[in-house]
Amino acid sequence: MRSFSGNRSEMTISQVAAETDLNPAVVRRCLHTLEQLGYIAKRNNLFSLTAEVLTFGTHYVESAHLESTVRPHLQRVRDLVGDSSSMALLSRGEVLYLVHVSTDRRVQLDASVGTRFPAYNTSMGKVLLTGLSLAEINRYCERVEFVKTTNRTIQEPAKLKDVLREVVENGYATALDELDYGIVSVAVPIADELGRVIAAINCSTSTSRVSLDEMVATRLPLLREAAAAISAEIRDSRALSRAMTSSSIPN
Repeated sequence: MRSFSGNRSEMTISQVAAETDLNPAVVRRCLHTLEQLGYIAKRNNLFSLTAEVLTFGTHYVESAHLESTVRPHLQRVRDLVGDSSSMALLSRGEVLYLVHVSTDRRVQLDASVGTRFPAYNTSMGKVLLTGLSLAEINRYCERVEFVKTTNRTIQEPAKLKDVLREVVENGYATALDELDYGIVSVAVPIADELGRVIAAINCSTSTSRVSLDEMVATRLPLLREAAAAISAEIRDSRALSRAMTSSSIPN
């Protein structure tokens, strides 16, 4: 199911086999099972996802109580400064959005629950990478494809490691024109009771509204306050604590 995407919305059995590196006979059985369950549709020899797959995300959000426990803290940040605010965790080496509180102001990047972005050129991604061990960071750098989306995109493992050391030292991360031009953001970690980084929250807005220095000066205190409150929510909620488990780096 994960092999389908915007560029691969319909695929044959052989195409799915190539994307998943599985035997075509295994893929055929899996696709037919998923079709019977209603998660896959077949048209001629082409397979595609159905809307039924959305129930997975809905059940996750509901079981974790994200809307009732996390969203109010992010909404408060949004209401005070007018920026969009989000929470994400690290999933298979990418930033995966769990909660997103948008703003009416136009920004160049659309994000919502389930959105994925690279970790190396986003503020939340940098925060989340600091939660990995040195061995995991090295493996991440070996496996990730550093795609240049702007002239400020980090493209070298050594540079990323230097940035991550600064994030650990400062306790927050920033991104300016790294994922796309005109976007500035600042992020802080969400820690568990042992101090381990398990998630991140951020503020993101347009560079035409706020400079990077102003972003840090005015948004960082609010984010740290929200992070402390969300961390407390996680400690008090077994369901929310379990939901913060992530698959960090693919083997």
